[in-house]
Amino acid sequence: MNVPNAISLARLLSAPLGVWLILNHQFDAAFWLFVAAGLSDATDGFIAKHFNQVTALGELLDPVADKALIVSIAVTLGLEGYLPDWVVLLVAFRDILIVGGYLMALAVTRPQHWRPNPVSKVNTVLQIALITLVLAHLGLDLDDYRMTMPLALAVGATTVLSGALYLVRWMRIFAGAEEAGE
Repeated sequence: MNVPNAISLARLLSAPLGVWLILNHQFDAAFWLFVAAGLSDATDGFIAKHFNQVTALGELLDPVADKALIVSIAVTLGLEGYLPDWVVLLVAFRDILIVGGYLMALAVTRPQHWRPNPVSKVNTVLQIALITLVLAHLGLDLDDYRMTMPLALAVGATTVLSGALYLVRWMRIFAGAEEAGE
């Protein structure tokens, strides 16, 4: 296992710790863990690309670690009443849609490379910003400047759009696979 993959694995393993910290109202530690995880995401990608350490394992492990961390923290914040339920449902459902669609497409067409759509990248940034803002407000007692709800609305809108774009992608893949099989 190379360094970028070890960093991604550490981020994946940080998800349960983040959940535990939130459930135990240790929001300051949860905030710093989330910030460290975000920095680790940038670091593993930089190392993999600039030191020619990109691997098939890393291409799967990195997004799985990101999704596990973001979804688990968002769901926990939602269950604790710090994020609106509708945001949590959209975020979780979209990621289930993405993972399920990828697995079905993999089974049907054996795709080689999957790239997130641009809206998905914006959505991920907004999700991270929202979670960071909520954790900073809770853990560091920072004013959110009434940005939580506008950010939640932006997350909701980009989540729906991103999910719809993935759904269209899967439908096209499956339609092509069916036509090829005839």
